[in-house]
Amino acid sequence: MGESGKKWKYYPYFCYNLIKSLMASMIGEYDCKVDAKGRFMFPVDLRKQLEAFFENGFVINRNLHQKCLVLYPLKEWERLNKKLSKLNRLIKANDVFVRRFTGGATNVEADNTGRLLLPKALTDYADIKTDLKVLGSNNVIELWDKKLYEDFLNQEINIEKLAEDVLGGINFNDGDDD
Repeated sequence: MGESGKKWKYYPYFCYNLIKSLMASMIGEYDCKVDAKGRFMFPVDLRKQLEAFFENGFVINRNLHQKCLVLYPLKEWERLNKKLSKLNRLIKANDVFVRRFTGGATNVEADNTGRLLLPKALTDYADIKTDLKVLGSNNVIELWDKKLYEDFLNQEINIEKLAEDVLGGINFNDGDDD
């Protein structure tokens, strides 16, 4: 391989890590308004975090555990869907899960002003009216009715115990950044 070939040898690895780091970096909590047509202005700060991935669009779907919606950047949805496609659909539980999980999934793209149109069936599911809470949540974006999100935050929960249960087995000092 010549000198110029050497320069590009690690390019795919670089791109993969760039995508991976971008998809894992969405943070922030934003208050938005949903208009009468079901559109909301995507938060500028989140748009900056997504950079070029914003233009590729999203897939929106129901959250599995809460009455909110999940906005997947298209690359993240494709990564997840690739894993789902490996499930044996001849096994009833797999078939039902894939159908239920992907059933409401809808492609959405921003218009030229940066607004996203929320599908009515999904906003009905999540009880989203006019006040919307938009959360950067690691590799996805959560969309909540503001009141339901406030109710969620006010639930009595032992966060110390939850952190121990969820993170207790993870060694944060192992130097593994993958």
